[in-house]
Amino acid sequence: MGGFFGTITKQDCVNDLFYGTDYNSHLGTKRAGMVTFDEESGFHRSIHSLERQYFRSRFEDELDQFKGHQGLGVVSDTDPQPIIINSHLGRYAVVTVAKINNLRQIADELLEQRMHLSEMSANNINQTELVALLINMGNTFVEGINLVYRKIEGSCSMLILTEDGIIAARDFLGRTPIVIGQKEGAYAVSSETTSFPNLDYKVLRDVGPGEIVRLRADGLEVMQKPLSRCQICSFLWVYYGFPSSDYEGINTEFVREKNGRLLGEKDDVEADIVCGIPDSGVGMALGYSEGKKIAYKRAVVKYTPTWPRSFTPGNQNRRDLVAKMKLIPNPAVLKDQRVVFCDDSIVRGTQLRDNVRTFFDNGAKEVHVRISCPPLIYGCPFIGFTTSKSDLELISRRIIQDFEGRDDIKLEQYGKTGTPEYERMVQEIARRLELSSLKFATIEDLIESIGLPKERVCTHCFDGTSYCHEKDNE
Repeated sequence: MGGFFGTITKQDCVNDLFYGTDYNSHLGTKRAGMVTFDEESGFHRSIHSLERQYFRSRFEDELDQFKGHQGLGVVSDTDPQPIIINSHLGRYAVVTVAKINNLRQIADELLEQRMHLSEMSANNINQTELVALLINMGNTFVEGINLVYRKIEGSCSMLILTEDGIIAARDFLGRTPIVIGQKEGAYAVSSETTSFPNLDYKVLRDVGPGEIVRLRADGLEVMQKPLSRCQICSFLWVYYGFPSSDYEGINTEFVREKNGRLLGEKDDVEADIVCGIPDSGVGMALGYSEGKKIAYKRAVVKYTPTWPRSFTPGNQNRRDLVAKMKLIPNPAVLKDQRVVFCDDSIVRGTQLRDNVRTFFDNGAKEVHVRISCPPLIYGCPFIGFTTSKSDLELISRRIIQDFEGRDDIKLEQYGKTGTPEYERMVQEIARRLELSSLKFATIEDLIESIGLPKERVCTHCFDGTSYCHEKDNE
């Protein structure tokens, strides 16, 4: 997915920028960048790979090279950024959290207009540079940003560092978040409210869908009002979000615990203990423990010193191995127990199957799995939350193909809780992963846990629904 952080202050901004960006590290795994602007020395930028090292270790030794009262940082799952631009709009730097599905089509159109693309990464188009080129086609930043909104298929939120403050523009349908923080003499914008407390920022408000704001050290200017339609990604609360972060004012851990409690209250399984798969399954398991009234135990723990993330390696086999290495079962807790394990989702199923075998090997009598979202039936066209290149990488779609001869028919029936197709698919997932039983949260319970109207939350990956058109916001 990716995350970003920007700050503008009456004092030096570098420390806030460095640590604020670092608090977005869980959102991306490939590259990171920082840029500052100083009136005397101009823009200073640095970009590093994160595939073998972490944000802090990559940038800490360079901090003295950055100077100024405003800057941006980004942790990205896509292209190298920030991009620095010199255009008729002035000098500026831009970072994005985006997934642009028609990247090649837009690039070809720009090339036909004799514009050029210079930032290539592994022979791929740099989508942040493409966004900058579209911005430059406007007479103003607002006009250019709205051109981005009109042209792209997918989603795009961005921060723009200008010589006159930071511009924050949230995705047209609000699929990815931007939150504003404030402290005396300073403002900040971030993908995560987790960035704020330890830097003494207080959450001011969310940037609305399609809203464009400019931050200066002494105030905030609304350049374009928010639009009415919102489709914030439900997976922020299921998986991406750090437990202490809020989106639309709704806390991630609160949602996970409520979702688990709702499932626990309804579940008729006989079990002795419940355990969360670290990290994003823990909140659900705590809620499940309360709803089911069985003890929460750490039957598996995460070895955080060297395995904080499972999806950094580019090779899938290596990612699967890392996922196994980071979770250590505790035989003393597992032995002879009927255990409910709570996890955020099932994508391919490979990691969960390997974990389940380990749990049985270490003494578990039964392994029941409860998932905090419905089955993933559709690939996401809006946010890159997996490395999947095809819907067939989803275990649900492979099973549908085996059942139906094709993977793209009867999807509505397979995605609706309680239908014969749904029940058959869930039973087959459980069989293939060697589970004692398997249950998923329903869309209704997930939406109730989030607390927003369903039409304001994107649930496309579960039920195929989405809103994509500009006319929806008129």
